[in-house]
Amino acid sequence: MKVLVCITKTPETTSKIAFTADNTAFSTEGISYIMNPYDEWYALVRALELKEQHSGTVTAINVGPAENDVIIRKALAIGADDAVRIDTDPKSSKEVAVNIAAYAKDKGFDMIFCGKESIDYSGAEVAGMVAAILDLPYFSFVSKLDHDGQTATVERDIEGGVEVATVSGGFVISASKGLAEQRIPNMRGIMMAKRKPLEVIAGQDVQEDVSTISYSLPNEKQGVKMIDAENMDELVRLLHEEAKVI
Repeated sequence: MKVLVCITKTPETTSKIAFTADNTAFSTEGISYIMNPYDEWYALVRALELKEQHSGTVTAINVGPAENDVIIRKALAIGADDAVRIDTDPKSSKEVAVNIAAYAKDKGFDMIFCGKESIDYSGAEVAGMVAAILDLPYFSFVSKLDHDGQTATVERDIEGGVEVATVSGGFVISASKGLAEQRIPNMRGIMMAKRKPLEVIAGQDVQEDVSTISYSLPNEKQGVKMIDAENMDELVRLLHEEAKVI
């Protein structure tokens, strides 16, 4: 079984977000980065579980500059056999997907795993784009995946129930909460990660369809208004005139 796991880096959840260059660029000053949790906790770990069950290899792939190597090494420490970094600084989901698909096209991967979304942009775009470019079946927001060596059974939550599908041959999924449990790299894994191969290849030229004009922060949250329990008229007025929910 040969699995490709797509990983990316995201700002730590406690990072203070700011923009520079007249709000056209994200400010990296003072930002600490982590591996995107959906990639790490669910996609990567479930891929490793399947490898342990059926044997095979797990390759981690990242599209980004050299400073991403520390994130890639963590994937190797958790258990990935090898890794690839496509050496370009992507400006869009399309650029990421095109580069991943170009690498995976002739490598014979049985499965390609992505996290359901990155926690910074929350676009949930890359996995579907990779599947479309490679013309492979795609299952989004997968919360359970079993494989008997020939056929995979995937489950995902939908409105009012659970959708179950089976697939044979190559496919792409985006991993959601519940697919696996987080693994913490141990000392042996960390030491072995230093000796595992990390291949660096040049990125593809991608014609962009969109460009970012500017960024803006959401409005600051306002304080809670306390309404006397006996003053229902005022509560209804506020819900109607200010909250606009009735």
